[in-house]
Amino acid sequence: MRAGQGIAVAEAPVWAQGVDVRSAFIIKTYAHLLGAILAFVGIEAAIFASGSAEWLSKWMFALPGGWMSVLGGFLLTSWIASRAAHSAQSLSVQYAALAAFVLAEAIIFVPLLFVAGNHYPGVISSAAVVTAGGFAALTGIAFVTRKDFSFLRTLLMWGGICALGLIVAGVIFGFTLGPVFSVAMICLAGGAILYDTSNVLHHYPSDRYVAASLELFASVALLLWYVIRLLMSLRD
Repeated sequence: MRAGQGIAVAEAPVWAQGVDVRSAFIIKTYAHLLGAILAFVGIEAAIFASGSAEWLSKWMFALPGGWMSVLGGFLLTSWIASRAAHSAQSLSVQYAALAAFVLAEAIIFVPLLFVAGNHYPGVISSAAVVTAGGFAALTGIAFVTRKDFSFLRTLLMWGGICALGLIVAGVIFGFTLGPVFSVAMICLAGGAILYDTSNVLHHYPSDRYVAASLELFASVALLLWYVIRLLMSLRD
């Protein structure tokens, strides 16, 4: 439920400006995305090296609904950070939103990575390869075709709402969401990557490269989460 937010325009969209401006914006966006990914990996490594992963996982699993609450928190955190980044015109606030989101995602990922690492050997590395490959392929499609994928906005918005509704229903009625749900969310994440990359090329103003990197990071995190979930379910 993190794609499909409107972009508050502070200046002309980057596509309407010169080649140098567009190139600089794209480079800054993907440099910040890489930085966010490296920060995420570093935080996860620190949490697991400190021995905090086990008790943090137990605490999160003890929440009402267990896994379902973690899933809901994952989607809600993404949506809140996305809204904060887009509503902020100050670059410092955009950076704060990105940093807060990376930290929150790293914490929320802990129980998933703890279970996968201890009970499903090789799943994390396989999921990382699949996620990187999928992101590269979808990014290539957006860059090569130069197509405006903004028409996906409504679909992604309603897909996120339906996903959150299913998670809430699962918490209330005690049912779990299986591999089919994971596949559907992987498709949703793929659509979000196309949508976000299209926005980078067509709709963002040149001063919103931090917000753009946050959107892309949220989509990558969503894809990674459900690829891990799917690979785990296929091992059961």
